[in-house]
Amino acid sequence: MTSLDILLIIVRVAFGAFVPLCFVAVCVWMERRGAAFFQDRSGPNRANIMGFRAGGLIQNLADAVKLFFKEDIIPGHIKHKFYFVLAPMIVCVTALVSFAVVPFADTLVLGDREYVMQAIPMDIGILWFLAIAGFAVYGIILAGWSSHNKYGVLGGLRSAAQVISYEIPMGLAIISLLVVYGTVNLSEMAQFQGQLLFGFIPMWGVLLQPLGVIIFIIAAFAEANRTPFDLAEGESEIVAGYHVEYSGMKFTIFFMGEYVAMFTSSAIIVTLYFGGYQIPWFNTATLLKFAVPVALLVMAAVPVIGKFVAAWIRKNNVSHYDRENDPRVREANVYIKIVWGLVILVEAIFFLYLVFASGGAADHILVALLQVCTFLAKTTFMCFVYVWVRWTLPRFRYDQLQKLGWNILLPLSLLNIFVTSAIVVALS
Repeated sequence: MTSLDILLIIVRVAFGAFVPLCFVAVCVWMERRGAAFFQDRSGPNRANIMGFRAGGLIQNLADAVKLFFKEDIIPGHIKHKFYFVLAPMIVCVTALVSFAVVPFADTLVLGDREYVMQAIPMDIGILWFLAIAGFAVYGIILAGWSSHNKYGVLGGLRSAAQVISYEIPMGLAIISLLVVYGTVNLSEMAQFQGQLLFGFIPMWGVLLQPLGVIIFIIAAFAEANRTPFDLAEGESEIVAGYHVEYSGMKFTIFFMGEYVAMFTSSAIIVTLYFGGYQIPWFNTATLLKFAVPVALLVMAAVPVIGKFVAAWIRKNNVSHYDRENDPRVREANVYIKIVWGLVILVEAIFFLYLVFASGGAADHILVALLQVCTFLAKTTFMCFVYVWVRWTLPRFRYDQLQKLGWNILLPLSLLNIFVTSAIVVALS
């Protein structure tokens, strides 16, 4: 094993471990700013460090410090303290590990060596996700049971019933996809979506399985315990459900697990139905063939994007009333300088690539970086959809949740399998 092999293994594992954790801060910020936008209010804009608010991100840092130093209490009536402490770890770790098989770029070819761009290269991809994601419910059940609290037990029971109800339609929706893709390997699924239907339509799963994507996304919302499927922690009925007795860092780990699960399920949805890392009409072979024109196009686009970002910062960093020497305007000017500094840095990197490194291994690395950026952009947008739904739809009643799973999604998922199989057999 060469030093390059070791380096790429470290990069892949680091991406699989740290990107979901970093996205916790992004998702929390998106949740708060999104809620404020939908409710027509400002959102977090007070916490700052030396006058810098970072658009509300400093509030995340303030909350992290608060929760870290908050007293961590284990109530005296709890008998099984080991399981009480273990439960939030199961929820967070399973959400993190389930992301390990998601491909974030196509196979990287350097010389005569190929490197699969997944934290844990596995051929069983989607089966791994189903197994690990389903295991997360044990953490919730364990938390409710070990709390020795009636609300906690009810939350755990609700979560167990919810997972049973929605795991089945999710699995059946995936079966329809397997009929189309002919593989359980997530990398091969993403590569399949790089093809064109009729020569001009990207063969994304959302076009090949329009009913399946709706079923899968609804089931994914239920699996992640996100509104309107957060019956396991319904504040109006069971206070906080399975984590009613948790405080301090143990509550924080539950909180982190929810957002890691949201990011992971968004990544899976993108990989299965929205092309994964594929750029529409530009699969890996096309990008490699036209690497230099693509680099020039990116160089032309980056300053335009920087201009729009700078305009957005300038517009949203102004006090709501007239202030002499407005400190938010001064803050915005610093951010704008940072944006243009990043634009210059990116332009310099692409210039050096075009002058000294175009062709060969540099092209493959450039394509991999573009695909990683595409994958993260799609996943971020899907995370926003989670936020959008949460602050748009009210929580279902428990009977409505069960009726949706058993009476609507299950028959539709079975019908989808029959229709998909018939079409595939007819076309083959």
